[in-house]
Amino acid sequence: MMSATISPGTALKYGLERVCEVWGQPRSTLYARRARQRAPVMPLERRGPKPVVSDEALLGHIRADLEASPFIGEGHRKVWARLRVQRGVRVSRTRVLRVMRENKLLSPHRGRQGSVDPHDGEIITHEPNVMWGSDGARVLTVDEGWVWIFTAVEHWNAECVGFNVVKEGNRYAALEPISMGLTQVYGSTAPDVARGLQLRIDHGTQYLSDHFLAQIRYWGITPSFAFVAQPQTNGVAERFNRTLKEQVIHGRVFHNVEEVRAAVAAFINRYNAEWLVEKLGFVSPSAARESVTLRLAA
Repeated sequence: MMSATISPGTALKYGLERVCEVWGQPRSTLYARRARQRAPVMPLERRGPKPVVSDEALLGHIRADLEASPFIGEGHRKVWARLRVQRGVRVSRTRVLRVMRENKLLSPHRGRQGSVDPHDGEIITHEPNVMWGSDGARVLTVDEGWVWIFTAVEHWNAECVGFNVVKEGNRYAALEPISMGLTQVYGSTAPDVARGLQLRIDHGTQYLSDHFLAQIRYWGITPSFAFVAQPQTNGVAERFNRTLKEQVIHGRVFHNVEEVRAAVAAFINRYNAEWLVEKLGFVSPSAARESVTLRLAA
């Protein structure tokens, strides 16, 4: 320290008083800082009563749940729901979020980027067969280049009711998920079988074609176009395709359209049966539809 330095003129130490006077600093500040540095560091403890499940034990439960899940990149809400229902670990959702954040277990796909477009409407429905959404996505393969994935998703329970994986993404390919969904949900593709159903689509060339629009009107479906430059207005189908890519497309190498089709089909079956949807109270799309079917039958 400067106060311990020997003065070449007096051969004595400068001393703390003189150094503080030259620098214009009070000695009390230095003494207080020294006292804080010498004081023992007390670990921060949680105030209030101790929780039944410690953070260390909760972290173990979270890691075990993430390892047992058949999906990747899930957020803290699904983890919290499974801990309560399947493992009987009753802790607050915000605590699960904190522990996962501190241990870097949150999904890297959840971060928001860019500015949010203004949109204050609601696209989800509160009962089935009111609106479906459809959209397409592309996947690069080794042998066949780009291939297309078309899906149809129920807005009420986020269920994928139909899909199609093809090399050429034309208007005929875009109609296949709708046809599959009608066969699965309505049991037929007869004229006017789905009268009253709306189909949310974007302004892609497949969906703007006369053939596509004429065919869905033949089934009794009313087209509902998303707003231009606002993909969130077709957010149900967009979000499902994003989940599909995160779970089975990203990080994998596909050689041809058959490999993509097999991976997509396996995921959709697993998704409909096991994916927990928060707006439905953390039940799967298939379970939600079965409960409505049983209630209507009763």
